[in-house]
Amino acid sequence: MKDKLAIYCVTDKDLKFLRELDYNLAAVGKNKFSEKYIKCDQGDNIFYKEEYYSELTFHYWFWKNQLKKYIDDDKIWIGVCQKRRFWLQKKNNKNDLNNIFKEDLLKYIPKEWSGHNAIICEPINLQVSKYSKLIKKGWRNIINDPSILFNKSKHSIKLHFDMFHGYGIIEKAIDVMDNKDKNEFKNFIFNSNKFNPHIMFVAKPKIIDLWFKDLFKWLVDCEKVFGFEKLKGYETKRIYAYLAERYLSYWFKRYSDCLEWPYIFLDTEKNS
Repeated sequence: MKDKLAIYCVTDKDLKFLRELDYNLAAVGKNKFSEKYIKCDQGDNIFYKEEYYSELTFHYWFWKNQLKKYIDDDKIWIGVCQKRRFWLQKKNNKNDLNNIFKEDLLKYIPKEWSGHNAIICEPINLQVSKYSKLIKKGWRNIINDPSILFNKSKHSIKLHFDMFHGYGIIEKAIDVMDNKDKNEFKNFIFNSNKFNPHIMFVAKPKIIDLWFKDLFKWLVDCEKVFGFEKLKGYETKRIYAYLAERYLSYWFKRYSDCLEWPYIFLDTEKNS
């Protein structure tokens, strides 16, 4: 029997483009949605945290209320994408972005996935090309290590997070992490200059269960440090989602046999 695929597309808006896809549609946020969408405000949920957790609101709901139905099924892959970011069916599709159509989006298991149990997004490079931006947002890092200005290999996840989501925040978050990951994850953010973005994955159910167990335990511990009341604006309001994004890059590479796979940005609101 061939492997099955179930993709859940998480969105905060009811869009015509999404309704035409053969995906499971998951709603987060306070907008109104049609009956076509899965709501995550029932059962065991963290819906009240949505403005801080973003799509993780649905991830948590699915983990607590639906994943157990698939946990012993080794023939199913379960994946998540977003309203503007989608998995591609083929690796070579991304070379011609002007000719991507709905038919090019992931709909069945590619043969290249054989031998793997998880898929994560192709990485993005964090090297900062503009010195003005580096100095403006990373001046505290530069004071500690001036070579950052000249050595792009030091444009790490740690530097990027400090620049765009608050200086020192990711280290405070790692301080409350379980010992099994604390040292290795800290080493990862200090020495890696790319990460796999968007909290997107496709994986076998048992891998997903392990991922969510580690992720949400850590984030709950992080809440004791950062809370919610002081989280404002783009940089810090969704800090828990930004932390999860960096942790995903480390976790799947350590605890699964993962493969990096192409995805694409599509302006779904423009096409709705």
